[in-house]
Amino acid sequence: MIFKKEKEVIGDMIEHLNAVEACAKTALRAIETYLEGDISESKKLSRKVDDIETQADFIRYGIRDKLYSGAYLPLHREGIYKLVESLDKVSNAAEACCDFFLSQRIEIPDELKALFLGITRESFGIVLPLRDAMLTYIEGDSNVDSIREKAKQVGVVESNVDEMEWELTREIFTSSIEYAHKVHLKLCLDNIVEIADRAEDAADELEMQTVKSMV
Repeated sequence: MIFKKEKEVIGDMIEHLNAVEACAKTALRAIETYLEGDISESKKLSRKVDDIETQADFIRYGIRDKLYSGAYLPLHREGIYKLVESLDKVSNAAEACCDFFLSQRIEIPDELKALFLGITRESFGIVLPLRDAMLTYIEGDSNVDSIREKAKQVGVVESNVDEMEWELTREIFTSSIEYAHKVHLKLCLDNIVEIADRAEDAADELEMQTVKSMV
């Protein structure tokens, strides 16, 4: 019975991982269409993001319930749920970023659109190496070095996002636009890079759980 519950948790974790990835990809497309000027399509995609994020939450709740009911040894339950929670924060950040764009209707100057689009794609794209690393762990790959190397790739992308953020911040505050608009653009940028930050946190949690599993 315990083994059956563990198999169910593994299946749920993969389903949750798929939902987080779908949430980030849909959110990216919502922001791309926003920057292209198609607000109507962006709103539709943003609503879809909300639905996917809610679905991810329900899957997370189901994992929690199975862990409470006895799946896995008590020593491992907290770590598994922390890992799922850290991943869930990535989809939360993606949803929050969409909400920022559609609720505040940020105006991106034409001369900065390419830079905003670039960093958005880089930040949201971090879900791909994160998924690869998480899936390796969830499916029970015993090669610790393989998991750590894949987790490391998440950090590489996050570092790229940091560099792009610094460059775009400089472009914003050295431009001739009004200061209030600069501050609004920086808030927008903060929301965009939050996805990469939360993904790096999830990768760190993954490495932590990998080390614990060696004990």
